[in-house]
Amino acid sequence: MVDGGNGGNAGAGSNPEGLPALGGAGGTGGVLGLLGSHGALGHYGTVSADSSGVVSSGDISSAQIANSDILTIGTTGSWLTNSEGQVVILHGLNEVYKVPPYEPAASGFGAQDAQFLAENGFNVVRLGVIWSAVEPQPGVIDYAYLESIAQTVQTLQNNGIYVVIDMHQDAYSSVFGGEGAPAWAVQTGGLPNPTLPFPLNDFINPAEAYAFDAFWSNASAPNGVGLEDNYAQMYEVVADYFNGNPDVVGFEIMNEPSPGFMDLPILLGSRAFDTQDLTPFYDQVASAIRAVDPTTPIFYEPNILFDAGLPTHLGTVDVPGTVFSFHDYCEFQLGPLGCLPNVADIANGAEAYARAHDIPAFMTEFGATSNQSEITAPMLAANQRLIGWTEWAFSGQGDITTSASPPSSESLVYNPELPPTGANVNTANLETLAEPYPQVISGTPNTWSFDNGVFQFSYSTAKVDGLGSFPAGSQTTISVPQVEFPNGYQVTVTGGSVVSAPDAPQLVIASDPGVSTVSVTVSPATA
Repeated sequence: MVDGGNGGNAGAGSNPEGLPALGGAGGTGGVLGLLGSHGALGHYGTVSADSSGVVSSGDISSAQIANSDILTIGTTGSWLTNSEGQVVILHGLNEVYKVPPYEPAASGFGAQDAQFLAENGFNVVRLGVIWSAVEPQPGVIDYAYLESIAQTVQTLQNNGIYVVIDMHQDAYSSVFGGEGAPAWAVQTGGLPNPTLPFPLNDFINPAEAYAFDAFWSNASAPNGVGLEDNYAQMYEVVADYFNGNPDVVGFEIMNEPSPGFMDLPILLGSRAFDTQDLTPFYDQVASAIRAVDPTTPIFYEPNILFDAGLPTHLGTVDVPGTVFSFHDYCEFQLGPLGCLPNVADIANGAEAYARAHDIPAFMTEFGATSNQSEITAPMLAANQRLIGWTEWAFSGQGDITTSASPPSSESLVYNPELPPTGANVNTANLETLAEPYPQVISGTPNTWSFDNGVFQFSYSTAKVDGLGSFPAGSQTTISVPQVEFPNGYQVTVTGGSVVSAPDAPQLVIASDPGVSTVSVTVSPATA
């Protein structure tokens, strides 16, 4: 049994400028995690600063990265929208460096890679941040690590690319062959810890399952604070660090949360983990983020078994501005029978949850392969549902927890230390991923598609907030990467006109007076 105790109130720290912090979540453990429950949240207090600089408002503000002309993104109902009320669609890649020092820059990712992404029409990167690097000891924040992440954010921002901060974990911790929790946050109950390949360790490693159960029951860490409480306070610091940066489009609470020993009950239809553990945990961390950042979207995922086609029973995450993020991998391509699991069914489940809670859905992972049909199938599922995405991955460097064999086969750029040109680029993946798509829409998207080299898009001029329509002349931007139209393109517009230069990588359409719908067709230029 792992017992997290009752949730206490957070006390006031000695630094009057400290961050507000949640009290303990509490909770009770259960036999093999089957009967545990998540306690109520405590009241807000403040995190104190000490001589180590655990929380120092001076350190935080001095490391903030500079703002630019990039527009802040939030949510409006089921859409991501910018500060001018336009719908924003994001297409991009994951960049997560899973080995020490856990910094994308350590893999070689830098300015030339950001420029390469922008030139090929991508406008977002899901950027991995690792708990063990942020908080190597309980309550001790490594600001040098956050500064490195901030520098990568700035590099992407310089190229007009947004960032989702992804608190990434696989297999809970490096203790189990993955990455995520620091060693001080790992409790195994003395159970066997066999060396297993990913993702088997997520499902059949007893020590790892116990560690997840200890986390979900908020068991006490060495500092006497619950594991979930430590996590929430850590994320509060991260959110405060990046607060006010318009380039950060989201904070993702946790990658692929695993239910530990609750795997089997979920397979048998139990809803307990989603309702009693995962939803309250998301409420706790989301509330911590909102204590310091009232607007940046907060992304959260279903438990990892959703990726295998099981339904989610998550409740409502009770803060404004959330996004339901999901993964949709075509693990096996069965020819005319399609993918296993069924990528359309997974996308349907994500869309249904998002609609029921009136929030956007976003596909944060798919791909991890050079098999083009296994990449295309989830992309099609997302496009048909007007959902943005980030594909796995920009590079397989340091990817110790992937199903790709070899890891380099999942890469768009094989070695970020080298220029993203020639043989260092996975050209097949690039040609599949760098498809045309609407990036910024003055209105409400209806449909879009890219088939046999022809892009078609239709949108209404009505605002998604329901408050009227965009006026005539309002502009919509469509990414038209040169890799898809190497000899140029031609455009047919109904209800609007082209106001960008011929063959511009960003096609700009201005709506005509008196129209309610604009339709655009882009096809290869004729000789």
